[in-house]
Amino acid sequence: MLAIFDVEGVLFDAEYLPILAEKINKQDEIWAITRKGIQGLINWEEGLRTRVEALKGLSYDTCKEVADELPIMTGAAETCRALKAAGWKIMAVSGGFTIMTDRLKEQLGLDYVYSNELIFKDGKLDGVKINVTSDKAKSARIKIAEWRENKENIVVTVDGANDLTLFDICGLGVAFRAQDIVKDKADKIIEEKNLTNLIPIINAKYNLDLELQIA
Repeated sequence: MLAIFDVEGVLFDAEYLPILAEKINKQDEIWAITRKGIQGLINWEEGLRTRVEALKGLSYDTCKEVADELPIMTGAAETCRALKAAGWKIMAVSGGFTIMTDRLKEQLGLDYVYSNELIFKDGKLDGVKINVTSDKAKSARIKIAEWRENKENIVVTVDGANDLTLFDICGLGVAFRAQDIVKDKADKIIEEKNLTNLIPIINAKYNLDLELQIA
């Protein structure tokens, strides 16, 4: 069994670039592009490059500090513990960056994370290397094949239009506090900002009895 999560807005209760943009008072500009990307109104890769370009010159230390302070979503740790305790694999596929997902991987015990990379030159933000495109399923399929997971046994939890291809590779698609376009295509919808709501949905779908591991 495999659970796949988006990161920003799902495992993290935040969007990284808009918070970073506050450091140079460009948050309104960055949020506008971010929303268009999440809603599927612009080419996602182009939007990402535009946002990073607008933040060029920020120091690595500032970028790392903001990444380290991103809050983990309510219920994310408990949900991941419950899945791991039951022998599930957990994958995250992020349009965000390794500077933020490395900590998440360690803290939540994720088995694998696909994400993009911020490029720094002389300690300053200089660009982005895009590994994860708007076709997020393309990245996920690599590990799915390696792990030999059946589509029916894959659960995907996401919130944005740029996540939609992941619904094509799963047996259960969950929209978490999501855009309307995502809700329309999801099998189940979670509106409350608490990821533990995923566990009863999984239990009902697969006739399981996963228990939340409360620390």
